Amino acid sequence: MPAIVLIGAQWGDEGKGKATDLLSDRIDYVVKFNGGNNAGHTVVIGSEKYALHLLPSGILTDGVIPVISNGVVIDLAVLFEELDALDARGVDVSRLLVSANAHVITTYHRTIDKVTERFLGKRQIGTTGRGIGPAYADKINRVGIRIQDLFDENILRQKVEGALEQKNQILAKIYNRRAITVDEVADELLSFADRLKPMVSDTSLELNNALDAGKTVLFEGGQATMLDVDHGTYPFVTSSNATSGGAATGSGVAPNRFDRVIGVIKAYTTRVGAGPFPTELFDEWGEFLTEKGAEFGTTTGRVRRCGWYDAPIARYASRINGVTDFVLTKLDVLTGIESIPVCVAYDVDGTRMDEMPVSQTDFHHAVPIYENFPGWTEDITGVRTFGDLPKNARDYVIALEEMSGSRISAIGVGPARDAIVVRHDLVG
Repeated sequence: MPAIVLIGAQWGDEGKGKATDLLSDRIDYVVKFNGGNNAGHTVVIGSEKYALHLLPSGILTDGVIPVISNGVVIDLAVLFEELDALDARGVDVSRLLVSANAHVITTYHRTIDKVTERFLGKRQIGTTGRGIGPAYADKINRVGIRIQDLFDENILRQKVEGALEQKNQILAKIYNRRAITVDEVADELLSFADRLKPMVSDTSLELNNALDAGKTVLFEGGQATMLDVDHGTYPFVTSSNATSGGAATGSGVAPNRFDRVIGVIKAYTTRVGAGPFPTELFDEWGEFLTEKGAEFGTTTGRVRRCGWYDAPIARYASRINGVTDFVLTKLDVLTGIESIPVCVAYDVDGTRMDEMPVSQTDFHHAVPIYENFPGWTEDITGVRTFGDLPKNARDYVIALEEMSGSRISAIGVGPARDAIVVRHDLVG
């Protein structure tokens, strides 16, 4: 049975929660392998809407075991707020497993994130201010706090003290903020230990044993390809590997166990935060996509920047991730547009580039070269088979498929849980 990686193929917010939910009744485990509570999934089930920030979206499906693995950084207050909110709505959250090796976001990570971003002024990255970057920085600098440290108070206090020796110098002398005490950090973390302990396990062993037993495991990436710290639009990126390779390092499951990589991509393009965005729209069409697509961040509430579909980015994502199948979301948002532009290449200082420029400077100055496709006016939210889509909608999907590097196996046609057209089996 397969190990499936599901990633975002643009700058995030592509609808990964919907894609995960589509698969969830055929899988046994859903694993969050990177990021923290700086990205969200919105899943609509019947009349209920669920906004998830830290938890894998598979937690909404009975019988699926949700896993937060070692590649994630965890804000424990957010974790338990989210669990309590779901529990209050009747969702069974008792199955959650948390890696003992996952790193913890502390008070000082959140503080440093916010003051550093303000200090950058016009050079701001556009972080969410939730401490994600500083937590990952401490992980790399080998001064991080891990989940397992909460169960040895002496070790925890020693590690917090070591981390604060430097952090307090920075806070006090550079940012003119008060020093943070060891006790306030350690006591807050220890307050979660008893409730957390039953969830903690060797998730790498659990997942490998599950695959050995023939279980199906879905690895759900946070953020997206163009926000990957190595392969995205650096420095306007997240602090983890959001591409398919991150699923291996972020979970302790070897790369040769993955059978399929599903890339989720919108029928247009959005991004949140600063950074280059060649197809970004500043006119009435940008407003149209924002309003009709409800392009507001699940986690931050920030308005997403909107633009037309970018085929070079799709090809790049396909190549970097080894995408076997795309899930194209929000096709319904384009209904009513008479002629739909698609970026097929870039003009960089008079030179045509069919692929993403290797230079960030070139990408920043890239001007999209568009090809226009006829639109449709028919309501497609009730369509469930590809043949029932309007001809122009079918032609649009086929054109995107031909220029994007991988087959489009499913198409989102509305916000409802079942508003999806399946062309190819994503699991079998």
